[in-house]
Amino acid sequence: MVFGGMLTGMLFSQRISTKELAGLCRRLATSLEAGIDVRTVWAREAQRPVGRAARLHLETVGRAVAEGESIADALAATGDFFPQLLRELAEVGEQTGHLGEIFAQLADHYQNRLKLRRSFLASIAWPVAQLALAVCVIGFLIWIMGLIGEITGTTIDILGLGLVGNTGLMIYVVFLAAVGAIVFLFIRAVSRGLVWTRPIQRAALRGPFLGPPLQTLALARLAWTLHLTLNAGMDVRRALRLSLRSSRNARFSDQIDLIDAEISAGNSNHDAFSRAGSYPTDFLDSLRVGEQTGKLVESMALLARQYGDRAQAALATLTMLGGLAVWCVIGLMIIAVIFRLFAFYLGTINDALDMTV
Repeated sequence: MVFGGMLTGMLFSQRISTKELAGLCRRLATSLEAGIDVRTVWAREAQRPVGRAARLHLETVGRAVAEGESIADALAATGDFFPQLLRELAEVGEQTGHLGEIFAQLADHYQNRLKLRRSFLASIAWPVAQLALAVCVIGFLIWIMGLIGEITGTTIDILGLGLVGNTGLMIYVVFLAAVGAIVFLFIRAVSRGLVWTRPIQRAALRGPFLGPPLQTLALARLAWTLHLTLNAGMDVRRALRLSLRSSRNARFSDQIDLIDAEISAGNSNHDAFSRAGSYPTDFLDSLRVGEQTGKLVESMALLARQYGDRAQAALATLTMLGGLAVWCVIGLMIIAVIFRLFAFYLGTINDALDMTV
């Protein structure tokens, strides 16, 4: 019961959406850079027309800030509603006096994530629409076979699924709903980093087709977060832990303790990442050059832009693979239906011949 409650909380706990987060960071950056008092800024946010969950959390932050608490402590009081990256960078921003600048960079970061997501969804929309149409056609066949069977007085099961009529259609719809729920829960579990999804993430990275684009997307997030945290003045060890976690991939987040131990032992960032393995040469070279020249922040900025461009290409590859997978499913469904129709046709002919003999 306790484990089930924890699992449900991790999967369904309220969290701010990326779209709301990008808008919030942009408004905060604009207001703070204009010199508006931070208490006034958060009071305004609590009055914006947002969902009930977001309003409650924004009001919590607004009250805490009005009572004199720091923004970092106020955000922490909301639990996991706001991402850890935002909470930790808000603390650094308050300490360094660059809160407005940090919120502006965060706004760019979340806006870029939103752009990538929209691009992927737009590219995959047509194959998904085709799959939905094929699924609807099968549902229609199940229903119409029941209607024809009622008219002719015989049971007709062209698809061979044992599903006909209204009852068969209901079972079919329930099955589709169950599959959809499983897919939704799996995607949410991966996005929230549940432990049991980590072996799946590692296996996906080792795949010849999925591996390279997934690694590029993970490294793009890691490089961008590392640039952002170091530029904000965050402690190197803390920045590395947060950046590795932000990759949202088990292969890299599992190396947090190893890399942290290397840094604690006095080794350079380049040496720590090299000994951890799994990192491409250009990533390691940027670390080495940045440390040797004393321009690690600038090197990470350049690397983040390069990986951002590669992320676009990686996303296009993932879209192609996703579309191909959908079309394969549609093709298999069509082939199965054709074979079933052919078998049904032959069976009908045989029955007719038997009756004439």
